[in-house]
Amino acid sequence: MMQDDFQKTRYNQRSKRRKTNLILNGLIGIVLVLIIVVSAIIFLGDDDKATTETKKENSIEASKSSDGAEESDASKVTEEEDTELAEEESSNSKESSASNEETNDNEAVVTEGGSDDNVVRTIVNPNWKPIGTVQTGEHSAVYGGVDWDEMVSAIEYATGLSKDNMTIKFLGNNGENKSKGTVFSKDKTEIYRVSIEWVDGQGWKPVLVEELASIE
Repeated sequence: MMQDDFQKTRYNQRSKRRKTNLILNGLIGIVLVLIIVVSAIIFLGDDDKATTETKKENSIEASKSSDGAEESDASKVTEEEDTELAEEESSNSKESSASNEETNDNEAVVTEGGSDDNVVRTIVNPNWKPIGTVQTGEHSAVYGGVDWDEMVSAIEYATGLSKDNMTIKFLGNNGENKSKGTVFSKDKTEIYRVSIEWVDGQGWKPVLVEELASIE
């Protein structure tokens, strides 16, 4: 009887141990599974994070590259605009300079004094033109008739005096197809010595005006 009880007790103990071992093994298995799952999550999470960071870095680099290209393009455009502006300013400056030179070339040149002590000032004007003529053929100065009238018109043109306000003191030869005249206003406040020359087909042209201090 006692032996049977002992055997039962041993059997029960073995049975409990088996159950305990099964439970422990099960728990160990569960723990291993959890460890594997957690490790997998961590590993995959790190990969995703690394991928995301790589994508961000690539995106940043692409953005920098794009910005650099835009800045380079903008710099090129600015340089081209600056070059065009400099060329335009240079061109305008040259045109302005040429215009000023042309204006200066076309302005009357007035100098103090002249060929003798009676000359107050001397005037040469590049804008003077021949006055025109009705004469044809070979020309030779004639101090009378049509040629005389055209000489007087050239002197009027050069001095600004009209026929009604001009007295001719002298008008004579000054070389081949060249003449010189001395005239003054009626009130004798304006006194001029005028040199003119003949231009074939175009008439008499003033070349020099001397303002005099007194009537010669």
